Amino acid sequence: MNIAYVYPWDVVGDPSAPDRLAALGVDAIALAASYHSTRAATPYHPSHRVLDAPYPAFYLPVRPSAWSRLRPASPTWTPADAFLQARDALKAVGLQVHAWTVLTHNSQLGAANPDLIVRNAFGDPYPYALCPAHDDVLDYCDHLVREILTLAAPDGFILEACGPMGFSHLSVHEKTSGADWTAVDSDLLSLCFCTSCAPRYPEPTEARVRAVLDRTLPTSDFLTVEEALGPLADEVRTTRVALSATLRRRLLTTIRELAPNIPIALHANPDPWATGAFAALPSGDPAADVLVASCWGDPSQDAPRLTHLTTLTTPTQRVGAYVLALPPRPADASILADHIRTYAKAGATNFHLYHAGLASPTRLAALTEALRQLT
Repeated sequence: MNIAYVYPWDVVGDPSAPDRLAALGVDAIALAASYHSTRAATPYHPSHRVLDAPYPAFYLPVRPSAWSRLRPASPTWTPADAFLQARDALKAVGLQVHAWTVLTHNSQLGAANPDLIVRNAFGDPYPYALCPAHDDVLDYCDHLVREILTLAAPDGFILEACGPMGFSHLSVHEKTSGADWTAVDSDLLSLCFCTSCAPRYPEPTEARVRAVLDRTLPTSDFLTVEEALGPLADEVRTTRVALSATLRRRLLTTIRELAPNIPIALHANPDPWATGAFAALPSGDPAADVLVASCWGDPSQDAPRLTHLTTLTTPTQRVGAYVLALPPRPADASILADHIRTYAKAGATNFHLYHAGLASPTRLAALTEALRQLT
């Protein structure tokens, strides 16, 4: 299955959008139902060329009675029912519509509820990152999928950030690269020490992390996060993986209860230390239908991640490749088709194409041709 990613504002107000997207040759559209703040190009829209979404929003009507402590905001830059309007327009041209749902990545709710966000070993807050160690965050994510199923009846679900976010985050004028932190440092800065997470780790964990980051240990040239944590690594890793697993299992159970036959795709990473949009999934999960890996880097490095995911699947599960069709990738159909072939050889059978609303006409034409070459 080929799925193109789209925002509601790419479709609402643009009568030509459904036919243009159908002409790509995809089977379905991943339509954002809940999404973080962004500034997006809209190269095809008849009314604007740049759209600013200054805060995270829910693109379905927000019914106060359906939420508890955490309640998402409605957008002011699209209609409150933008998902429904876009869904109907896309389905009218024969496309399936899957609800692309961002879960724990929400800067507005995080800023308003600082007791529920990820904090590193120094106590520094990550306001964009809701920590799923808190029951209020689990409830919010559960309400989110329930409302989407109730109000939108999508043809499928795509769960993003189904676990804790970490240090890496492209946000307002990011100014962190000059610190020369290593990949191990980034992993350590992604460990959460909020009031719910900290007591779950072995007692010396916070001090150990701070010492590694401050280079006060006798040896600081650690090649992996396991080396950096030393004897604490196994217990910390188990605790971290459990955060994603608890959230994931709750949401998959809810979706299966309310819509037993709906396909569910997880943005996942087999790395047990993964945080962010592609949550840690080191042991797989038989309740999902598709495990989707990020393929935004060098294909030779992305392919092993896909192959690793295939080893975690059941015979009925599929692996998806999240394929970048935007810069720095060239707008070249042959190169894009070659990348997709590489991912297919690595085990991918589903291709999630990012992003049909942001891509220029030249890039959209290259994507269309690449898919044609693969049929």
